[in-house]
Amino acid sequence: MNLSGKPKAPWKQGAFSLISIGVALLVICFVGSAVAAIMVAGLPDLWENLNTKEVHFSLMLSLVTAGISSALVLLLALPTAYALTRTRMPFKRLSEILLELTMSLPYILLGLALLIVFSSPFGKWLKSHGFRVVFSPMGIIMAHLLVNLPYAIRLVRDAFEGADSRLEFIAQTLGAGPFQTFATVLLPGCRVELVSTLILVWSRAMGEFGATLMLVGITRMKTETLPGSIYLNITTGNNEAAMSTAVLILGISALAQVLSHFAGRRKKDELR
Repeated sequence: MNLSGKPKAPWKQGAFSLISIGVALLVICFVGSAVAAIMVAGLPDLWENLNTKEVHFSLMLSLVTAGISSALVLLLALPTAYALTRTRMPFKRLSEILLELTMSLPYILLGLALLIVFSSPFGKWLKSHGFRVVFSPMGIIMAHLLVNLPYAIRLVRDAFEGADSRLEFIAQTLGAGPFQTFATVLLPGCRVELVSTLILVWSRAMGEFGATLMLVGITRMKTETLPGSIYLNITTGNNEAAMSTAVLILGISALAQVLSHFAGRRKKDELR
């Protein structure tokens, strides 16, 4: 980078910069090849394979469960992140470690944990009162909650920590209570980050598979989400349908990334 703030041409940046560029291009090619492989394999028969009742069912089930779980995740993440950043919560450090640990666990292990809980006498009691989770679409929502809650709490916590605390102090000085300050100062100030969090959590829920597989299994036209449809079609040898569904998920994820990107750009424009 020169004095004007603009990066130099690649051939003028030295050996280390050239090596870094070379490694970055290799990584991008490697990642891009995975996306290209899905597109090449899934596009030719895309419309034929997606225009089926099974895909329509899995798409609708994914949209409904991801929408419900994402709304619940955000509703639970907001007060949790507030407690971690704005209160003297007991065992705060232990809670943060537990959330970070949960984020690092394989999703199939989280699904196993849920299976143990809801197969216990407590889970059977819930089932007897109409709250059926194991091998039920409700279990998909519970799997999404456990997988995405720690992730959402971390994003919301980072947003709250980056907020201007002086505005909250001024509001409290003028007589606003904790909830009023939270609702009228903190949330509006973090609205872009919260929208981005909701989009990313929804996208992750649409693609979640490991915890769902362990808790509810994959049954055609019952607990078959889009990732589950890919799994079933691959195991039965219908690779064309699996790849077409993969293209659909890829498109949904790309749309979520675009929306998140525009939300981030809007935040930057507001700060200028």
